Amino acid sequence: MPLIVVTTSPRVAPGLLGHHAWQVLKEGPVRTGSAAHPHLPYLAEAGVEVEVVAPVPAALVREAQTATVVWLEADEALMRSIGHAAVALDDPPVIEIVPGSYDLPGARLLDLVAVMDRLRVECPWDARQTHESLAPYLIEEAYEVLEAIEEGDHDALREELGDLLLQVAFHARVARDRSGGAGVAGDAGDAAGAFDIDDVADGIVSKLVRRHPHVFADTRVDGAGEVSANWETIKAAERAAKNGGDPGSAVDGVPMGQPALSLAAQLLRRAERAGAPVEVPGQIPADGLGARLFELVREAHAAGLDPEAELRAVARAYRDRVRDLPP
Repeated sequence: MPLIVVTTSPRVAPGLLGHHAWQVLKEGPVRTGSAAHPHLPYLAEAGVEVEVVAPVPAALVREAQTATVVWLEADEALMRSIGHAAVALDDPPVIEIVPGSYDLPGARLLDLVAVMDRLRVECPWDARQTHESLAPYLIEEAYEVLEAIEEGDHDALREELGDLLLQVAFHARVARDRSGGAGVAGDAGDAAGAFDIDDVADGIVSKLVRRHPHVFADTRVDGAGEVSANWETIKAAERAAKNGGDPGSAVDGVPMGQPALSLAAQLLRRAERAGAPVEVPGQIPADGLGARLFELVREAHAAGLDPEAELRAVARAYRDRVRDLPP
């Protein structure tokens, strides 16, 4: 006879179980170790009786030698104990794991939100942070992601992307507090400037759908070049909508606080897409250091190179050379 352990995801709404899980649970008898298990009301509604008992792994395994035992939920520690108890028997029962519900892609993001909510309330350091105090960490984490990419270190990239994702969740949680901390999606707009993580996600989802009509609507495109052209047209329409019909300039919205090389490169890209001249303006002294640097960026742009990445590569090589010098 088997010991059947039915597992569920805490990130899936209670009551949503797979067909096999419902079959197993209805055949019962069912036991669980938690009187507060979120599925219990739904199982009761379906006529499934669940006995709440303290889990005794050795007893469960021995009973399963002669009768089917269905256990709702088991954490890692309990599963290890069950396994050890089964190994100790001469004739151990079959132990079957039946997933009642599975996590969807992105489900762990819900855990990040929950952890961030708790830290914001229970950790003195996290509780006192503001957008301004967190800003240096946002920049630092972004550069650490860039370094992991440049080094080709995929394990580090995964970790650094997590650190960067934390900054997004942290800023969204700080913004939610401006609503009075209601903690309910959709309530964050009660105070000026307040929003939450769902508002952040909704904004980028809406933008991606709007800017990809060839994917989410019936627009037809012929290659990536046409996608880029449509993207710029849509962005211009968005700027006009924000500015009362004025489409503004192609360089509006370029963050001027970024490193100078990447700033110059982004301005050149925007200008070229808008059909504006990419040469250094005549009123800037031709022999000025800034003008010469800008010209180098323009040359890199014309060659399809990223000047920031090119200089960073040389800087890394220089760093390695200095490291190799004798002390």
